[in-house]
Amino acid sequence: MLILALPFLAACGLAPSLTPYRMEIQQGNYITQEMVAQLKPGLTRDQVRFVLGTPLVSDIFHEERWDYVFLRQRANSREIEYRRIAVFFEEGRVKRVEGDIVASAVPGKPGQ
Repeated sequence: MLILALPFLAACGLAPSLTPYRMEIQQGNYITQEMVAQLKPGLTRDQVRFVLGTPLVSDIFHEERWDYVFLRQRANSREIEYRRIAVFFEEGRVKRVEGDIVASAVPGKPGQ
């Protein structure tokens, strides 16, 4: 009986050094500074969709606003990266962009 229990006891000694596999979790639209830099006032909805992809949130009560949300948790870290971009339209064209990543300056308008 002791001979049968010996492999089990040896395996228990290895258990503290074993850790489960953790994968990276990514949700939403990954948006870079370069992508946001391509957004300019006057772009159409189709042009914005081409640059940023389909918005994660498109609210029927706020049809003139598209929200892009991105969340990523690295595999071996508890740190969570969270970004949010909101694109506002007026008459079907980009009026302004707000969020965590700053859009490029509008030519001819200093201070923006």
